[in-house]
Amino acid sequence: MSLGQVEFHGLPAMRLEARGGASAVVTVNGAQLVSWIPAGERERLFVSERSAFAAGRPVRGGVPVVFPQFSDRGPLPKHGLVRTRPWRLDRHDASEDGATATFAIEDDERSRGSWPHAFALELTVAVAAASLEVRLQVRNRGDEPFSFTAALHTYLSVLDARNARLEGLSGVRYLEGGNEGIEAREQIPAAGPIDNIYVDAPRTTRLLEAGRVLEIAQRNFRDTVVWNPGPGPSAALDDMGPEGYLRMLCVEAAAVASPIVLAPGMSWNGAQRLVAAGADPL
Repeated sequence: MSLGQVEFHGLPAMRLEARGGASAVVTVNGAQLVSWIPAGERERLFVSERSAFAAGRPVRGGVPVVFPQFSDRGPLPKHGLVRTRPWRLDRHDASEDGATATFAIEDDERSRGSWPHAFALELTVAVAAASLEVRLQVRNRGDEPFSFTAALHTYLSVLDARNARLEGLSGVRYLEGGNEGIEAREQIPAAGPIDNIYVDAPRTTRLLEAGRVLEIAQRNFRDTVVWNPGPGPSAALDDMGPEGYLRMLCVEAAAVASPIVLAPGMSWNGAQRLVAAGADPL
């Protein structure tokens, strides 16, 4: 169980190691989780090799931190203010059970030029043999309340999206662009195209593939976003490519439909936990 400095495609990063060879990698740029390998398994996060991999640029994949605006649902840059900025390693710990690292960022003159609020964020990544937990804390360190939306924009790796299914959202209301509906499917095909915000979603879902299962749980994030662009839009994305959609499905722990209002001095916490089950030997 350890923590060490590494590079990820040239970006400064921290590598956490846990029992059985399990590992996670987090870049300083955006405090973005870009790798999670459970003990004895393959990579469970998707990262596009077409990403820019440069400071100040978004990486397509992993777990980008979305705050204080989801996507383009507001006047700020897409997905907010913190996913392309440098975070600092605030603290870390290693034990027989696993390794944990916490990254932090606060508002500054640049952020206040776009969003005039005083905030402090912490992102904690905890890796164990078969599990990964990502926790986000938002604190209002100003004198006025503010509202925000947020998400852990998790790109899950699949062996072939045409043979993968997400279950657990049947009967849940969803928003799709300007439309809404009720999810009728027991299992949602991973290959898309799909771009749905599931409102007041269940706490747990499961990603099913031949020979392996991923249990997905979230806490305090009331919504779940499911996204895969499908073949046409995937090919049109410079940092995705025509085959990228076959290797991923986004299942995002999100607070989108109803913004969170945070009073001065108060904090909000949300988390997503992934647990690998089923055989997937190297």
